[in-house]
Amino acid sequence: MQNEKIIDIRRANERFHTQIGWLDSRHSFSFGRHYDDENIHHGLLLVSNDDIIAPNTGFSTHPHRDMEIVTWVLSGELEHKDSVGNKGIIYPGLAQRMSAGSGIFHSEMNAGKKDPVRLVQMWVLPDTESVKPGYEQLDINPELGKGGLVPIASGKNHHAAISIRQEGAVLWGGRLKAGETVKVPDSRYAHIFIAKGSVTLEGAGVLQEGDAVRLTEAGAPQITADASSGAEILIWELAS
Repeated sequence: MQNEKIIDIRRANERFHTQIGWLDSRHSFSFGRHYDDENIHHGLLLVSNDDIIAPNTGFSTHPHRDMEIVTWVLSGELEHKDSVGNKGIIYPGLAQRMSAGSGIFHSEMNAGKKDPVRLVQMWVLPDTESVKPGYEQLDINPELGKGGLVPIASGKNHHAAISIRQEGAVLWGGRLKAGETVKVPDSRYAHIFIAKGSVTLEGAGVLQEGDAVRLTEAGAPQITADASSGAEILIWELAS
């Protein structure tokens, strides 16, 4: 029996909010001290955090296990270091994935001296537990510049995307020009996040920056970027 068609809109100001001295973060799902047992995931997606980190601060070294963690920077630069020797600067258009696997420690710090860094960090469950930890990053700015939706992270071996250890999930991104229209990938579950600008989603209306939508058995509705400003969007295609 199939699930009924659901379009569940979550406005930016309705999301869980963490605000401390160095961090301003909005969470799409239960996270940290914010807990709602009816809001712990959408399909395979467990975390989607919109973080703003002040200069010279960040997340100090902490552990993860059995999670595929994708980081997408919207402005500024983020420095990654981990316990298996990976180190890198993540900037807009550079896709990054860390597979926590059997266990890893890492830190994420604002690499800038003056400006905050804004990023979206997303976690999906892996296909297999306790694998060797891994790391990958890839600049996909040339692909994004072509328009439309581009695979950022994929468990389906998409060309020009970082890989994730979850064959039932693909993260798509788009830097949509003013008035540009794309279709949401048709999957059992989808999660749409408006990272910048505003759009109109077929069947849901206007969505502003920071809004999110959870689709269940909703087919492939159209998304049209604002006619004057365009938009940047992130869409998870989730088989389960």
